[in-house]
Amino acid sequence: MAALKLFAEKGFAKTSTREIAQAAGANVAAIRYYFGDKAGLYRAAFVEPMGSPRDDIPLYDQPQLPLRQSLEIFMRCFLEPMKQGELVQHCTRLHFREMLEPTSVWQEEIENGIRPAHAALARILCRHLGLAQADDEVHRLGFAIVALPIHLYICRDIIDAISPRLLADEAAIDRSVQRLAELAMALVEAEAVRRRAAPAQPAETAR
Repeated sequence: MAALKLFAEKGFAKTSTREIAQAAGANVAAIRYYFGDKAGLYRAAFVEPMGSPRDDIPLYDQPQLPLRQSLEIFMRCFLEPMKQGELVQHCTRLHFREMLEPTSVWQEEIENGIRPAHAALARILCRHLGLAQADDEVHRLGFAIVALPIHLYICRDIIDAISPRLLADEAAIDRSVQRLAELAMALVEAEAVRRRAAPAQPAETAR
């Protein structure tokens, strides 16, 4: 936790292991013993507090689940870390910093966490829309759905300034889960309506 806070405030390059050990009240050798090196500690601070998006996939990507239930579970998994208060704010800042000053951890997060989670959401949407595979509009829809909970993380300071009750406590976060699932459903239904109204593509002339 000491490393998480310092990495979030100063970044990987400007944070020393000695500084982390001092903040944690531990010996520098403990970093080598438990994490190998500073990079290993950074990876643990980046991933462990919030977990990987990949871990939640089996919870919402189940063919027998109705779409509404899948989206609600998806939103709950996404927003549950917000109940950790200051900890998740440090995690969010660290993720922002990683995007601006990327290390190898960011690419690992995309490939091992974000990409599989996006693929799972696309599968859910394809099942509901009756598609054999995802096209560009399914991916666009998936990114729009994910933007709903991500916005609460990115704009937490703004939300707290304008309407602090929205994320004031665990009950408020649970209400946000329900509302975002409803909004996601509306986005999916809008895409379904658009597809039904779209003119059929003419069949390719046989050669």
